[in-house]
Amino acid sequence: MKKKYLQKLMIIAVPIMLSNIISQLQMIIDRMFLGQMNTLYMSALGNVSAPMWTTMSFCFTIVMGASILISQSVGAGDEERSETYAASMIKWNNILPILLFLFWLFGGELVLRMMGVSENIMPMCLGYMRFFAPTFLVVGIESSFSVIMQTSNYTKPLVMYGVIRAGLNILLDWLLIFGRFGFPQLGIEGAAIATTIAEFGGCLFVFAVVRKKPLKTKPELKSVLTAPIKPFLSSIRLGINAGLEDLAWNLGNLVIIRILNSIDVTAAGIYSIVFSVEVVAVVIIGAIGNGTMTLSGEAKGSGDIKQFSGVCKIAYILCAGTATLFLIICLIFPENILSLFTKEESIITGCGIYLMLVCLNLYGKSGNIIIGSGIRGSGNTRWMFFTQIFGTFFVVGCACLFVYGLGFGITGVFLAVIVDEAVRAVINLFKLRRIMREWDKKAEDTESDGLT
Repeated sequence: MKKKYLQKLMIIAVPIMLSNIISQLQMIIDRMFLGQMNTLYMSALGNVSAPMWTTMSFCFTIVMGASILISQSVGAGDEERSETYAASMIKWNNILPILLFLFWLFGGELVLRMMGVSENIMPMCLGYMRFFAPTFLVVGIESSFSVIMQTSNYTKPLVMYGVIRAGLNILLDWLLIFGRFGFPQLGIEGAAIATTIAEFGGCLFVFAVVRKKPLKTKPELKSVLTAPIKPFLSSIRLGINAGLEDLAWNLGNLVIIRILNSIDVTAAGIYSIVFSVEVVAVVIIGAIGNGTMTLSGEAKGSGDIKQFSGVCKIAYILCAGTATLFLIICLIFPENILSLFTKEESIITGCGIYLMLVCLNLYGKSGNIIIGSGIRGSGNTRWMFFTQIFGTFFVVGCACLFVYGLGFGITGVFLAVIVDEAVRAVINLFKLRRIMREWDKKAEDTESDGLT
């Protein structure tokens, strides 16, 4: 039985995983190019990417409500309901990204000043922001079509999507950051231009795939054109909790960046380098989480508690194995990994401990991603939002205590993140077990009523 759940999970998760790994390798190479050219670029990138990604990830997570409702409709065998939610999502999911594009294009400097960005890296941040902002114009299309492929259990094209985006980005990074083959040497602005062009190229590929393939949750063009906004608003009411949860996490991260900026100008850069390594593991764990949410949503729609429980358990085992693998690699090769991002010996020799800490953090983070995916798949997205609100205040409070009260410096920030993830993982586990007990009891009551 576990083998069956593992197979179902891998069919959805592996292509997403490969696509995300390719994308993260591209981002790592991007940071390697910038770090080797100028270490201050890493601090600038850490400051500007944090707030912009906060709003971009919000756009991706609010469609989670549509993904849950579509998955539950598939599990219940209700094709008409599934098409209604999908059509409305595709039609109306572009409004917020366009507004955010305008916000970052014209109002981004105010955000950076509120974050305490120093004047010597402010021009770098603003240059990157100006050329990166157009990527918001394709976020609505990409997120909607990703939901269609995921709920159709057809995620194989996402691998090629990642290859196209990464290939374009790396090539253009090399040409524009360093000024190869007669191109101007644009530094951090060249990295932003490369990313934007690559995102548009990837979006065109995804659009072509969804348009061509007969996916089971893809709506007809007529349904999209005539789709009312009400179904999308219904999915938003469910997805907004996931979006706000993600926003709360990112806001906490912005405060963490603000705390790091108060330590010294390189602290945010060190934090960015170390978490670039963790992100590679997180995209693997996140892909497994995507599969977990889809299959737990189908299990909820069909009333199959065994699938719900089995998928969550096998998913966490896979994630814990991933965390262990990354911990071993970082224990053996810390200096080799850090030297990819910077030439400064003080950072290379002094930051190995931070790699160990973020790898330990992966165990708690895995719990939150997998357990949270199961809770959301059951239709409860509000709980994860509430625990993240607690987590945001908790991690900021711990960071302030460890950095300012106990004088731990950057180490205090990493310790605060570990404690936060671990505490929330335990709280969320209790909630998941309660959901399964209530579901089991309801099934027993229904069976008893049937016998009488």
